[in-house]
Amino acid sequence: QVHVAESGGGLVPAGGSLRLSCTASGGTFNQNTMAWFRQAPGKEREFVAANRRTGENTYYSDSVKGRFTMSRDNAENAVYLEMNMLKPEDTAVYYCAENRRLIISALGMPHMYNYWGRGTQVTVSS
Repeated sequence: QVHVAESGGGLVPAGGSLRLSCTASGGTFNQNTMAWFRQAPGKEREFVAANRRTGENTYYSDSVKGRFTMSRDNAENAVYLEMNMLKPEDTAVYYCAENRRLIISALGMPHMYNYWGRGTQVTVSS
């Protein structure tokens, strides 16, 4: 019933910016937890950012804090990830995830999310 789809990935030079979009349908968007994860080749899926529900704080991993900004657009049932000051180590497939509202301690756990997009590739070059 719930469908999640990401877009906006691409190739960007180091220090540049990129905005990822995620559209969610079939769920109670404003009450649900939305998150971004990423996975580089040979690496575990890594938490990037999450928001428990509309109007609450957004949480970020230490590796992206201060550079990435996650936002929600209730009118469009969408979330975004604005990525600034990109580094080559940010290169990964980025995934959007959705679940019924999660407690804060569970936000960074991939196995807690039931709905996932197929991912969008972000490549950062020198």
